[in-house]
Formats: sequence, structure tokens, C-alpha cells
Amino acid sequence: MNLRDQLKEILPDILPRNPNKSIKGTELIESVKYLLKQEYSDATLRYHFSIMSCDPSSPIAKVAQGQGYYLRTETIHSLNSARNMLSSGGGEHLQFNNEDSDLSITRANKFRAVVQRYYESVAQTPFSFEESFSENAMANRWKVPDMAIVEWKSGHASEDGVVLDRNQTEVLRKLGMTPIEISGVKLRLELNHHNISEDLHQCLATSEWANGGQIVVAAPIDDPALLETVLNFASRYGIGVTSFGLDADMIDDLPEPAAIENLMPREFEAIQSLFRVTHHALPQSRGQFDWQHVNKSSAINGDFGRFERWISSCLVEERVISPREFLHLERSAVSTVSAVA
Repeated sequence: MNLRDQLKEILPDILPRNPNKSIKGTELIESVKYLLKQEYSDATLRYHFSIMSCDPSSPIAKVAQGQGYYLRTETIHSLNSARNMLSSGGGEHLQFNNEDSDLSITRANKFRAVVQRYYESVAQTPFSFEESFSENAMANRWKVPDMAIVEWKSGHASEDGVVLDRNQTEVLRKLGMTPIEISGVKLRLELNHHNISEDLHQCLATSEWANGGQIVVAAPIDDPALLETVLNFASRYGIGVTSFGLDADMIDDLPEPAAIENLMPREFEAIQSLFRVTHHALPQSRGQFDWQHVNKSSAINGDFGRFERWISSCLVEERVISPREFLHLERSAVSTVSAVA
């Protein structure tokens, strides 16, 4: 494997997502050296960082003014994941094709960041399955959700975030209940008559292991016939349907995904004023979620593995760790172990 390919695998586990916490080249070189399969000079590594930071498909980006590097939002994995938010045809405004692919993928990543922040603002925890898709694994469209929304039943807010109540958790356990409820989410930029059946059935298939499933759409669902089809399916199978009322122009006016992820609460409230969130149908609970499915899937899918470890860590530590914080801590631990080895 050449150096560039090695860096594409290594850098996502090292680079910070927040541009304001960028890592300097010298420090990045030291972190990377321990993980490479052979020795390279500092000059060679610095050269590759510089060249790759100019490539929108690479995981490394350079701050606009300064010398630091951070994780590009549109990495290879997230690009492939974003493609799954785009219908394969029939959409007039947000259709994915070769000519406007970069713009469409940028919109998809912005919308995913918006959805994450929205659910955080209503005291639910979104976990993004952003590395689940690859160009050679299209079957994942029918197996893996784009996101899981977790609601914690035994927690209370504190200065350290949401703290889980041990007594409440134990009571729920004795009653045969769990302290969490999980909803599998399928994201779409828009719905259209050409792909509506496939989109809805994918939502159902990728959430069958969870307590419920829902499809979350950026664009408004204004077509009465399309809305009737959606509502009939939702009523029959119990999935939820939510629209954010964001058309293509509105998404284009939003900040970059990394900026959305790091907005202060008041700053995000200003963006929320643009939304026209409509819950066309609420997801119906199917009872207990299938933890064995999560456990089994974790052996073959990295995102399910991270999801399983995140849930377990929250329960063990008795506090809700944000998924981004957890992934950062996990990657840092891996880097430290590799450096020691």
C-alpha cells in the first residue's frame, strides 16, 4: 500500500473534526509515524499533507489561515454515506448526477449535520452511521440506517451533560424494560414518485432491529399524491415521516457541515428559524430493540461496532457521552496504544 492510501486510512482516526482545534503539521507527523508500515521522512509526510489537503476527496483539510489541519467533513467514507441520501433518479432539484455530484453531496452532508444538531436540541442523541457505505457495498442501503436516534429514559441533565440514574435503570431492568429507546433513521434530500417505494421500504428494512424507524427528509413534501402514498405506508408499517422544509437554495445558504456541528446553541437556534419541521407521521414503537442484532452486526460492520461500544460505555459510566466525544476518545486510545507498541 502506498503512502497516500495509508494516510487515507490513518488520518480520520487522528485529525480533529473541529477546525478550531486543528493539529499542527509537526504534531501530526509524530502521530502518523507510529502507524505507518515503513519509515518516511518528515519532508515527505509534510508534502503529502499539503497535497492531500487540496484534494476534496481526501480526509485532511487545512485551516483557511494558519498551519493546522483537521478532518475534512466530506471524507471518502462520508461521501459514500452521503450518496445514500440521494435518490437514484426522478428528482428535479436534488437529483444526483455526474454534473452536480459535488454540490449534491455537499447538500447531503449539510443536511446530516443539521439533523444531528436538531435532535441534540430536543434532548435526543443521534449516532451517525457515516462509514457504513462503500461503492462496492450497495446492499448496505437495505441493512444499515444512516443514523440512530437514542432516547435515554433514566437520565437527568447536569453540568456534565445527561447523567444516568442507577436506581431508575435498575427499576426498568426489573420490569423487563431498557433505559433506552432507539429509532433507526433513513435520511433523504427529497422524496419523489419514481423512488418513493424503494425509499420507504429501505427505511423499514434498515430499522427492523430498532424500537422504531423513521425517514427524515430535507425538502418539503408538498405533492398531495406523494404525501398520501407516504402516509398510507407510514400508517400500515408504523414508520415516522418528518420533513425539515429545506429546499436546495436554503441548504446551499447554510454553513459548511463542520461549522454546523460546532455552532453554539444560540447560533444553531438562528439557523433553526429557517426550518419548517413537519412531523407527518410519528414512529410507532415495536417494543424492545434487538440488541443481538447490534452485537452480531458489529462483527461485520464498523459502525454497528462503534454503536455497540458507545451504548455500553454510556451504561457503564452512567452518563451519556456524546458520540463525537466517544469516537474522539476511542481514536485517541488507539493512537496511544499504537505509539506505545
